[in-house]
Amino acid sequence: MEWMLRLVVPGIDGQSRSVDVMTVSRPDGLGDIANLGMTLAEAKLLLAQVQQQVVAAQVDTHAAFRPDCRSCGRRCHVKDWQPHRIATLFGEVRLKLPRFLCAGCGCGETGVGWPSHCRSTPELNQLQARLSALMPYRVAVDLQQHLLPVDAGKSPETLRSHTLLVGKQLGHAAAEKSPAATAITMSLDATFIRSCEEGERQLEVRVGNVETGDGGRQVFGAVSRTETDITTLIQRTLETVGRTDTTKVTAFTDGCPGLRTVLTNTGVTKPPILDWFHIAMRLQHTKLAAANLSTDSPDRLMAKAVIVAEVERLHWRIWNGKAKNAQRSINRIRKVMHVFKGESSQRAKGVASRKLWHALHAVDKYLRGQAAWLVNYAKRFRAGLRVGTSITEGTANFLVNRRMNKSQQMRWSRNGADLLLQVRCAVYNGTLGAGVGHRFDRISDADSALAKAA
Repeated sequence: MEWMLRLVVPGIDGQSRSVDVMTVSRPDGLGDIANLGMTLAEAKLLLAQVQQQVVAAQVDTHAAFRPDCRSCGRRCHVKDWQPHRIATLFGEVRLKLPRFLCAGCGCGETGVGWPSHCRSTPELNQLQARLSALMPYRVAVDLQQHLLPVDAGKSPETLRSHTLLVGKQLGHAAAEKSPAATAITMSLDATFIRSCEEGERQLEVRVGNVETGDGGRQVFGAVSRTETDITTLIQRTLETVGRTDTTKVTAFTDGCPGLRTVLTNTGVTKPPILDWFHIAMRLQHTKLAAANLSTDSPDRLMAKAVIVAEVERLHWRIWNGKAKNAQRSINRIRKVMHVFKGESSQRAKGVASRKLWHALHAVDKYLRGQAAWLVNYAKRFRAGLRVGTSITEGTANFLVNRRMNKSQQMRWSRNGADLLLQVRCAVYNGTLGAGVGHRFDRISDADSALAKAA
């Protein structure tokens, strides 16, 4: 069974012109399911052949065009023909385009508005950048070669250079402004990736999330000490979601002074709130240590009951904005800790009382250093407002760790990691070309599970 695939080009005068593209042959019958429909190889060949014919028809049409001189307005004539090799999504095409010369003033015209040294189409560049942002360069090359008749970017090094070029172009792109937002919630956090540069083991990566009340969301990220200025990046992200002079901006951080300085430089005048996520994690460590205390004597049994109750009361006080009274619970726990002196454990992970002592000290130290940025989290939660950076912790996970850190044994240059991060942000924000990317859905109850668990 054979089919002849033919392209038919209708003419202006009613005459049509046809071009045979390729012949598809399939076995008779469907005894083997592998014979159902076209194969991947046939589909790739068909796309490549159709692309060649479409480009050839476009070149013929363009060759008849004669532009006007931009200097004197007179009609230009063909000076010569310039060969081009352009990589497209469906294979490389070779074409010759005319260059024009004005007979009056001698000025030259190209007749096209292509970028200088153009070697590939924007759609191919965007697809390669998207694949490289979501998976290792070598895997992206294999996937591209397997599914598409692409002749360019066959090596991981070439794909990497193309992706970093796209990332650099994104850094200079103008912000797309949205309608004015009445309120914006922003959270900022930091994580680390392995460095390949001499004298450095890790690179600091600052990531953040910006959300509006109507569901708009954007993520951003930058490696420290690169050309991407985190202050400018945050300001541009805020403009993208609709920040104005009257917009109320609420910011969350994990208590790092450096992140607070960044927020101040971006124009966030209201002091940032200490997020509940990091407090909850410290309290959780304290609760687990208290739950594992020994009860091998009546005194220890009574002391454990006091400690467990005071840990819960400590949680309640911080959650309800009464952190200034947290020292009462901490002192009550310390008064009965002597009962567990000399406690031994059969577990390899250590003695529970020692863990509790260190966890309690960590909570005390954290609250003393961050007291100025604590709020009534229960009141905010009941009002349906965000209480922490749990969503930003997830952002750091899928934006940075999933591609650059976790389960990846690679090390990164400072510039390469930063430019790839700009591409990943554009992919998740849906701004990497028309129709390419993913828009975020609103997560209205992101802090609900965290608040209940904490």
